[in-house]
Amino acid sequence: MKPYDTHATTDPFARSVSAFETLRCTLSGREASAWTHAKLEERLDVAGRELLRQLLQDHLDLRASLEEEEVRGSGGPPVTGPEGQVRPWRETGHSRWLASVFGLVRVTRVAHRGRGLGNVHPADVALSLPAGRHSMGLRRLAVTEAVRGSFDQAHDAVERRCRKVLGKRRLEELVVAAAVDVDDFYRTRIPVPCSREMPLVVQVDGKGVVMRPEALREATRRAATTAATGHRGRLAPGEKPNRKRMATVACVFDNRPAPRRPHDVIHPPGGRSGERPARPGPKAENKWCTASLIRPPEQVIADAFDQAEARDPRHLRPWVVLVDGARHQLDLITAETDRRGVTVHVLLDFVHVAEYVWAAAHAFHKPGTTEAEAWAADHLTAILAGHAARTAHAMTAQATRERLSTARRYAVDACHLDQLRYDTALASGWPIATGAVEGACRHLIADPLDNTGARWGLPGAEAVLQLRAIVSNGDLDPYWRFHTAREHKRLYPNQQNYALTA
Repeated sequence: MKPYDTHATTDPFARSVSAFETLRCTLSGREASAWTHAKLEERLDVAGRELLRQLLQDHLDLRASLEEEEVRGSGGPPVTGPEGQVRPWRETGHSRWLASVFGLVRVTRVAHRGRGLGNVHPADVALSLPAGRHSMGLRRLAVTEAVRGSFDQAHDAVERRCRKVLGKRRLEELVVAAAVDVDDFYRTRIPVPCSREMPLVVQVDGKGVVMRPEALREATRRAATTAATGHRGRLAPGEKPNRKRMATVACVFDNRPAPRRPHDVIHPPGGRSGERPARPGPKAENKWCTASLIRPPEQVIADAFDQAEARDPRHLRPWVVLVDGARHQLDLITAETDRRGVTVHVLLDFVHVAEYVWAAAHAFHKPGTTEAEAWAADHLTAILAGHAARTAHAMTAQATRERLSTARRYAVDACHLDQLRYDTALASGWPIATGAVEGACRHLIADPLDNTGARWGLPGAEAVLQLRAIVSNGDLDPYWRFHTAREHKRLYPNQQNYALTA
């Protein structure tokens, strides 16, 4: 950008003042009086950003001149490097670029030098300059845009606002680097206290993400390679394309009890009378989510239990764990509860149970008929009332009496209805469905990662997943303060011993 012409002056912000006056004269001129509001917005967007960039540049130049005056005067205290050796010589005029949200600026500072030693710049510590060119504000903007969708979309959004200050590959690297402190951040967080009457709910689920071939797990990659050798035009029924890597998602939340009756969940055959309105279900409060493509499911489940234990370290509250029925999840949850010595109430997602019961209903009655609806409503109401075993026995006996075919009998036998204590859950006001974690799967994975045609690399997808969870938990602002402080400590571990950053 061509600098503004100024008269000789000692005002360090003369260029900024000149830029503002130029803009003011433009807006008060005859030409601007004929512009539409859209034209005004367009011109102010460009000129206003340049004015802010010039203000930042002038401030940095002012700090550089003050530092040089201090060096020429008293010289200041001796400066030592990270290895503890003194830098006896001082040299002005050392500069580096900084890409900010307003555009490129040049940072000039004094270099403290020694024979055979790397330069040290005390001003880098005072400004907390990053190791690379891109400012922390630009990095946060990259994160904010990246968690909304693809890296292409994020790059376009950053470019629209800041012009060409960041490439797509560098944007992805910045997003990956921005997620390095997520685990440490949550280890330092103290959850909001809660009364022992409120149940503590843990939900676990999985969701696949379409990955690049090199980012797939080894078994999936081999299956994809084997399938590719067939040169077929399309997949066979039930065959998977082997393009996805499973992410494990878990959420923990407090639950204000909301007791209900079976008919509050399943309406009776023929519909509700309206005399007794359905009671509302429980609502999740203080929800916390985590997800990972890299860490194994047992680690994600352990992280969720760590969060639960931080909320209830003495195990005084009832713990409710909801799953979708996957056997490996149940085994991992059992192992984790045994390891911690905590008693939990494990519930199978009622929506999954309802799907099995409806499949059985269609084995006895034609789909879409009132008979099928009444049959399903009666059996689901009995299950919610605590009669799951009796309902399963009645369904099997009816299938035997009607001599169902093997294919239709399979839908009945698939209803595993043992150990479903929904009557206890409803009376206690607990949730009986995994809506919270399924919503987290959609919000954390489907919305940002499941774009048509997208193929993700493992580091980028994992970073977006973790940062999306940070945003979903409402922790972006405190996390960014924590990450900025940790980044400063990594670059400048000792305020007296300055590290080389440029």
